[in-house]
Amino acid sequence: MVDGLFVAYYRVSTAEQGRSGLGIEAQKETVARFLNGGDWKLIAEFEEHESGKRNNRPKLKEALNKCKSTGATLVIARLDRLSRNSAFITALQESKTRFVCCDMPEANEFTITIMAALAAVEAKRISTNTKAALAAAKIRRAAANEPALGCAPGTCNVPVAARAKGTVKSAEVRAAAATERQLLIACRVRELRSEGLSLAAVAERLTEEHYTAPREGGKWHANSVKRILDRG
Repeated sequence: MVDGLFVAYYRVSTAEQGRSGLGIEAQKETVARFLNGGDWKLIAEFEEHESGKRNNRPKLKEALNKCKSTGATLVIARLDRLSRNSAFITALQESKTRFVCCDMPEANEFTITIMAALAAVEAKRISTNTKAALAAAKIRRAAANEPALGCAPGTCNVPVAARAKGTVKSAEVRAAAATERQLLIACRVRELRSEGLSLAAVAERLTEEHYTAPREGGKWHANSVKRILDRG
């Protein structure tokens, strides 16, 4: 059982998620389950619509100030709702503000610091992979748009064998573009999952962001998201 005063902090990554309630309601339910029983009082709740990569979050500052002025404990549903930045977690600990994560209430400061560092590494890896994929896709698109050697507008003087080779090259470019597209989607899926979204919520986000679904013209579903994760 838990006792004392608590201040709850909820965070979603986008304003759209905040307006729709996606993520916020799940966090509130998690906090409510954690506080169930005991002699406790939830004196304030704060909602933030900011990326976890940013440390300048006004609502979190308000929540921390509330904790300092009342002696309350900050309660969050998951560690990644605070930040993926290990330096920020360390600063929070040094501020002497008590906080507890519902998904691991038994964790000590050392455990939390290590997990925050691992989360930061994962976020950096996703960002690096995405940038590399975008750069490779840009190079391939530029190569695909280059005119054939010896061709003037409206004509083509390239031998048949060379044109056949060009057709093969075009097919390779299209295949590479498809592979690159799959990589970008996989990176986005892992990024959304790292924010704590369920498979169904990830599928909804991919559809909203117009990522190409496995079946042309179709929508994303939890099963198709799971298949991407299973492929690693």
